[in-house]
Amino acid sequence: MVDAQLGLRSGATPLAVRMRPKSLDEIAGQRHLLTPGSPIVSLASDKSGEQGSVSVILWGPPGTGKTTLAQAIAHSSGRRFVELSAVNAGVRDVRQVMEEARTSRDLYGLSTVLFLDEIHRFSKAQQDALLPGVENGVIILVAATTENPSFSVISPLLSRSLLLTLETLSDDDLGVVVDRAVTDPRGLAERFVLDPDARAAIIRLASGDARRALTALEAASVSAASGESTSAEKPVITTQIVSLAVDRALLRYDRNGDEHYDVISAFIKSVRGSDVDASLHYLARMIEAGEDPRFIARRIIVLASEDIGMADPQALVIAVAAADAVQLIGMPEGRIPLAQAVVHLATAPKSNASYKALDAAIADVRAGKIGRIPKHLRDAHYSGAKRLGHGKAYQYPHNDALGVLAQQYAPDELTSARYYEPTEHGNEREVSARLVKLRRIIHGQA
Repeated sequence: MVDAQLGLRSGATPLAVRMRPKSLDEIAGQRHLLTPGSPIVSLASDKSGEQGSVSVILWGPPGTGKTTLAQAIAHSSGRRFVELSAVNAGVRDVRQVMEEARTSRDLYGLSTVLFLDEIHRFSKAQQDALLPGVENGVIILVAATTENPSFSVISPLLSRSLLLTLETLSDDDLGVVVDRAVTDPRGLAERFVLDPDARAAIIRLASGDARRALTALEAASVSAASGESTSAEKPVITTQIVSLAVDRALLRYDRNGDEHYDVISAFIKSVRGSDVDASLHYLARMIEAGEDPRFIARRIIVLASEDIGMADPQALVIAVAAADAVQLIGMPEGRIPLAQAVVHLATAPKSNASYKALDAAIADVRAGKIGRIPKHLRDAHYSGAKRLGHGKAYQYPHNDALGVLAQQYAPDELTSARYYEPTEHGNEREVSARLVKLRRIIHGQA
């Protein structure tokens, strides 16, 4: 019954494969790579081979269109297309493709596009086998990777290829993909009605991954069809059906709406309040709702300085490292360094003294409390500066046994200003004691 309503036979090609664009014009997203005259467009439109055989490496998250771009290049330009996966291909397979490509070129004047998926899984020796074909133009290599090519692709191959970075698809891009799949004859061919809330749920669950969106849509369509009676009305795909089909709770979360701001606000306040369990709960909600992990990482970096600061200087180091790790490895593995950073920040001693100190200094500057820079601190290198007394009588702290000495640094109007007042939390307890001594020496009170 299900197969009859879907119009598909058992074992039919997955929806994500059926809906793969055949040309660059059908691709949703990646506009920065598809402008007129760009390398991808030039390669796809070069039917005569006059543009040469420029190989490219496509780097981006899953479901952003790496395979689609490779096939569009081959189909649009009329080239022969061969696809290998680094998961199960070896040096012998690569050499066979090279031989066939050389034959096609020499006998039929037909160039070959070799699409190599997950090139980061190839060893150095396997990647070396690609070099002769790429260098001599026997093949046009289009390699895809989800990992940073600087670390996963050998330098000779990188230097002979263009590196193109694909971006996570936006909600609007995913909307185009889903809507097309509902109406296109290759897809659901208008046999279903997709409820607007269900559409939004599928987009949200996809988290920028077109393949995931289409897989969820296909699973929901099967569930909708199997639950329908013999009524002439079209089956309706609802949020309930989507939730059942993907076996995942549909969180109320709009990345541009109230829930987005409410959850991130609760997350920040939980970390600030040192409740590690609540912090991890809100982190989990954001991850499961498809929040951009880079946004989460940026907020963690701000938290590390704003709410922890000098109480634990390592907090900022760990936060930045987590953000770099997310950028490098992507999701879902990126959740691991994010969790580590959140646990560290939530359990760390807290202090906002650093940022309060700067805000107080900014307030004085905006109020006009600026003053002239003391002459001995001014630059003495430009013409006439020494004649004006610039740099004269400046004392070099490194010449002092303590490394700090009595000297005026602030303008006359601000010599008594005290902006930074460390707390007694964590590392700032030691900073506080040292700061008392430093200020006494600098102001000649020791």
